[in-house]
Amino acid sequence: MGTEASRRVALVFSLFDADANGVLERDDFDLMADRVVREAHESDRAAQDAMRAAFRRYWTTLLTELDADGDGEIDFEEFTACVLSPERFDATISVFAEALAALGDPDGDGLIERPLFMALMRAIGFEAENIDALFDAFEPTDGDRIRVETWVEGIKDYYAPGKAGIPGDHLVVGTAV
Repeated sequence: MGTEASRRVALVFSLFDADANGVLERDDFDLMADRVVREAHESDRAAQDAMRAAFRRYWTTLLTELDADGDGEIDFEEFTACVLSPERFDATISVFAEALAALGDPDGDGLIERPLFMALMRAIGFEAENIDALFDAFEPTDGDRIRVETWVEGIKDYYAPGKAGIPGDHLVVGTAV
């Protein structure tokens, strides 16, 4: 695993640890889902429900794959082992990426506008400066929009252990240009 992937995963762990107690628990994912869905004012109920389901699946995958002692908690080492193992986590990341991008495209035109992208990413906990850098790295079209597929692929790349120099690296604090 490269340094970039390690930094990306450490950041995601800290963001998903919504109550900042050092471990991931089911409540963390419920809190995160609530925050993200709350920003999706114009998305329909189906898209909001899909996002909640994606967060639940994310948690269930972690719990199923890693919680050998049955304590209902995932620490950072366990998280890293699962998330950076594509064979264990790719399907979950795909569902999550598609649900999040769908929230960003409430009118279904296949494009995500910067303000909603920013709101959803801030709800997850990323820094505004880094979100802006990421959006720019996705090479927005006229009208300051990115394609849904671009964001989905960007999310998948974020979790790929062998990837470096990807747009998602802009999300790691201190890397925004």
